[in-house]
Amino acid sequence: MAVNHVAIILDGNRRYAKKHNLPLYRGHEFGAKNVEKLFGWAEELSIKELTLYSFSMQNFNRTKEEFNYLMKVFEIFCKKAVAKLKKNPKVQFHFIGRLNLFTRKIQILARELERKSRNNKLLKVNFAFGYGGREEIVDAVKKIVKKGLKNIDEKVISDNLYLKSEPEVIIRTGGDQRTSNFLPWQSIYSEWFFLDKTWPEFNKADLKRIVDDFTRRERRFGV
Repeated sequence: MAVNHVAIILDGNRRYAKKHNLPLYRGHEFGAKNVEKLFGWAEELSIKELTLYSFSMQNFNRTKEEFNYLMKVFEIFCKKAVAKLKKNPKVQFHFIGRLNLFTRKIQILARELERKSRNNKLLKVNFAFGYGGREEIVDAVKKIVKKGLKNIDEKVISDNLYLKSEPEVIIRTGGDQRTSNFLPWQSIYSEWFFLDKTWPEFNKADLKRIVDDFTRRERRFGV
């Protein structure tokens, strides 16, 4: 049983920094570097889609210093990703969430990355950025009302969500065992894996072990 779509809650960056006696916000830098490595691991394991919980709605409550550092890390990541697309056009990037809550500069960087990668087909990467699961459902309902749709069913709601596909596997690093408002609609039949490792410590062997575990499971889909 193949794994096509893996979603990850990228948790534990600050704990990683604390463990290594670094300023807490520096952990995000190491987390971003690990995201870059993740794309190659996914390709090797024939994973076709990744959804990464990279900035939640609750993250807006971080200190101004940490928030600004996070935006700087994001800016550097986007510029590096755009540069790599010229040499290695494999990854197609998307942003799901309330991107309008960020500065115009951040929005432009995100949209540029989407635009310049739109023809790439090997790996689709969705960044859940300014994302909340309940907010996603609220925004879907607003879209449905605005369209004046009738006979609303699950398909209508699904078609108006940020993310249309459902991950087979969801991974959470960092030691916590909760879903944290991540993909509540899409995850009803997902297999969850909780790891004590922080996100910067997560590696290819961890991902392969999870994929191998999943392939041995029998998915019942509620039956």
